[in-house]
Amino acid sequence: MGDDHAKFHEFLQRMVKETHNRSGFNREEYVALVNEISDYYGITKGVTEFYINVDRERKGDGETFCDVDRPGADKLAMEIRIETATKAVVKGLLYVPEDRADFTEQEKNELDLLLGLILSFLSRIRLVRTVEQFVFTDDDGYPNFRAFARHIIMKNETRSLPDMLAVHLDLHNFSMVNQEVGRENGNMVMRNFYLTIKKIAGEEGFVGRLGGDKFLGLFPPQAEKELLEVLSGTPIFYSDGGDRKIIVSASAGIFRIPEGFVFRHRGDIMEKTMVASAVAKRSEEGAIVFYDDKLLSMNERVKWVQSQFRMALTAEEFKVFYQPKVNVETCEIVGAEALCRWFHEGRMIPPLEFIPILEQNMDICDLDFYMLEHVCRDIRRRRDEGRHVVRVSVNLSRKHLVDVDLQQHIMEIIDRYEIPHNLIEIELTETTTDVHFRDLKQVVNDLQAEGVSMAVDDFGIGYSSLNLIREIPWDVLKIDRCFLPVDEEHSDSITSVMFKHVVSLAQDLGIECVVEGVETKKQVEMLRSNLCNIAQGFYFDRPLPAEDFERKLDLGNYD
Repeated sequence: MGDDHAKFHEFLQRMVKETHNRSGFNREEYVALVNEISDYYGITKGVTEFYINVDRERKGDGETFCDVDRPGADKLAMEIRIETATKAVVKGLLYVPEDRADFTEQEKNELDLLLGLILSFLSRIRLVRTVEQFVFTDDDGYPNFRAFARHIIMKNETRSLPDMLAVHLDLHNFSMVNQEVGRENGNMVMRNFYLTIKKIAGEEGFVGRLGGDKFLGLFPPQAEKELLEVLSGTPIFYSDGGDRKIIVSASAGIFRIPEGFVFRHRGDIMEKTMVASAVAKRSEEGAIVFYDDKLLSMNERVKWVQSQFRMALTAEEFKVFYQPKVNVETCEIVGAEALCRWFHEGRMIPPLEFIPILEQNMDICDLDFYMLEHVCRDIRRRRDEGRHVVRVSVNLSRKHLVDVDLQQHIMEIIDRYEIPHNLIEIELTETTTDVHFRDLKQVVNDLQAEGVSMAVDDFGIGYSSLNLIREIPWDVLKIDRCFLPVDEEHSDSITSVMFKHVVSLAQDLGIECVVEGVETKKQVEMLRSNLCNIAQGFYFDRPLPAEDFERKLDLGNYD
């Protein structure tokens, strides 16, 4: 047993050598030595417990290792607990058969030294792994940005970056996934999606999470086709039985690393994927955008607009243009839509060059309120001058739907200028998500209660149009130009038939119809023949500066 002191010294020397092996930890040799020690001292089971801190120890939230486990481990013979300088806790427990005599004092001293050395060694290894895990994974166990950067650096050192696909992706509408299947199942969906694309990346590639539902990765060129198929929409299972699934898609920015690419910093790659990803998110749902130099100039444009917006707002560089709404029977101006134009240093910046950029954050809401206030100013001035006024519609972005005080904010502006509520119309576009639909319905109901007219803009281009007019009591339906037949179409064409039925449906529901994009006399005649009385479009006028619109309004009609 333990009476041979020389054997103990042999074990001690071998253990010291093993724990200080410069060539690296050899697990097989270590386990063999631990088993020799166990045989010598009659130990049938050796257990090591590791806890990252004392609180985790109290909760029993740690890891257990067992390199020796033989029959007859009936009695706990010895226990050692070590608390490290970092407050990690490691325990060693030795078991022996019930009929084995207690350890002698010499055996206890020897085992105390050997076990202490083993525990110190194991805690050091485990702490290194813990630090590795802390630095290179997030709280949910996904590899993080540091791990991604390390992988890129390693690939660069082996000159294997060219042709690889660097990817930055956002899962599409993942909040709706959580709502549909529950957060716990949603976490499983995200994990299984990660495992799906990780498998596509293979040994050559890498996938990590940037945060939330944003992922980044590096994929070999041969994985491109399969990757794009998955990103465009793939079924992801989320039940333990593997019988429940949901389609998950993503928008993504991809940078194909070219031959001769000079890698200086991880930002050289990340910037390009993020620029492409931002463009993808502004595009249609599930868009995939590959980086090129044009995107970089576009990104610079985004930064310029965002940096200039506040100053331009203060300087009132944004001007209200009015596009008349005309009664096709009388040619009388019966209303107008307020449209924004930006004049900067003598140049007019078209809306498409700044509106989509402002919609990336809440800046668009400030612009909408600015437009509403300027419309109210114009109406107030004309009323004070005793001149004729008409109802003016102002567009509100969907971004406003998160504002729980939206009704209060809108009415504060209208009432500040003492504008009769029926002279203001708020236009809101269709929405395609259930969450936004409920918010939209609430906004419409709240503002209608104040006497403000509510219009649904671009009706017919969303996915829930019929439900939209069934569930929400709109005052005005603005029919998108896609429903308006062009001159060459016959009266029995699909577009003509759909137009007639959409107008008829709105009339039956008691909703006022306004048709956008009216450009020809024949289209005006089609409106008249379908008893749709209000037109908006270039046939009558383009959007006009306030002074020009008011001159037309003073004339009264287009005869």
